[in-house]
Amino acid sequence: MAHKTLLLTGAAGALGRVLTEALAARGYNVRATDRTAYPGPLPAGVRFAHLDVADYAGTMRAAEGVDAIVHFGAVPVELSFEEIAQANLRGANHVFEAAKANRARVIFASSNHTVGFTERAQTIDEDAPLRPDGYYGVSKCYGEMLGRMMFDKHGVESAHLRIGSCIPKPLTKRHLSLWLSYPDLVRLTLACLQTPDLGFRAVWGISKNTRAFWRSKHWAAIGYAPEDDSEKFASEVDMTDTGPVAERFQGGDFCANGYTRSVPGPADLP
Repeated sequence: MAHKTLLLTGAAGALGRVLTEALAARGYNVRATDRTAYPGPLPAGVRFAHLDVADYAGTMRAAEGVDAIVHFGAVPVELSFEEIAQANLRGANHVFEAAKANRARVIFASSNHTVGFTERAQTIDEDAPLRPDGYYGVSKCYGEMLGRMMFDKHGVESAHLRIGSCIPKPLTKRHLSLWLSYPDLVRLTLACLQTPDLGFRAVWGISKNTRAFWRSKHWAAIGYAPEDDSEKFASEVDMTDTGPVAERFQGGDFCANGYTRSVPGPADLP
């Protein structure tokens, strides 16, 4: 099995727990870490340790001897710059330094908010311009650019999963375009761990959604074949939006949060 010993950060979070259980069930040696305690019993064979990825020395110790780092340990919402910076900027740097030291690849939880100010009317691939919609989105752009540099300069392979809305089922109109099912999250992570030549890639982290905002240039190359489609939930979701800014842009409410421009119109576009 390729990359069989893993450091998984953010293991106590919702997605971290999904991956901890799924990867352990498939025979990976998982070192699960988080700043908070793991809720509930650990899956068989998993070791858990408290880790704040903003702690450089602690991150380096936790990663010693691993084949890959699955990095989901970050602030997952929009906050002030200072609140974002420790985990999402310093932590990302420490994870890549640990990967470099151990010749490990990184599976990085990036975000749809790297391109949040892209209009919903556009269908884009992974080479579309970055248009972050807040400090959180900027921090994920930083992680992607860090990964690009680490590959070009040091050969550290990484996949940056631009995750949409990874929840049990879509709840809003926007989710129908951005939904990533838990099984497809596992499929995508496994594809990135198992593909022989990962290189550096930013990869859309969504399911096979009929209404997707995105088309992927990289899924086939890494062997990711999503199986779920949000459309089966379309009759159940709330189809209303929360305002003109959220409705216009792919980032939704993150774009509207703190927005000080006038109501978007042609003059607001590049």
